[in-house]
Amino acid sequence: MSAAAPPPALPVTFRPTRTRAVLLTVGVAVLVVLTAVALLLERLGPGERASFIVTGLLFFGVLTLLSRPKVVADEGGVTVINLTTRRRLEWAEVLRVNLRPGDPWVYLDLADGTSLPAMGIQPGIAKARAISDARALRALAERHGTGRAAD
Repeated sequence: MSAAAPPPALPVTFRPTRTRAVLLTVGVAVLVVLTAVALLLERLGPGERASFIVTGLLFFGVLTLLSRPKVVADEGGVTVINLTTRRRLEWAEVLRVNLRPGDPWVYLDLADGTSLPAMGIQPGIAKARAISDARALRALAERHGTGRAAD
């Protein structure tokens, strides 16, 4: 960990904003298109129209769920929100913040010997941003907890 960049001010939220924007935009577009098709096709019955709209809503719901991940750091610790789970960690519980080449997202090594994926920092579309966010979270863990630098 280089001393070049100080940790960000707290509270701070890390999330893959580009990925989130793409997912939500595609979700809205698909919902609008399926709803328009359902309403414009004259040969469809009420059940078929409803199935088009429900399919659009389900697709939008799945993409909204995929856009949910984030990591929120504050004075007391870190809250990791993944697809369907939310976990609050005290700073002392976070030993290491890892983002190795090829990892789909950051992993937090915890004091209980387990590792927690933090999907809110992922190098998918914005690799440089993810690396910067991982370094910032690592610096916060080192400053506020018992964390140590990653290898």
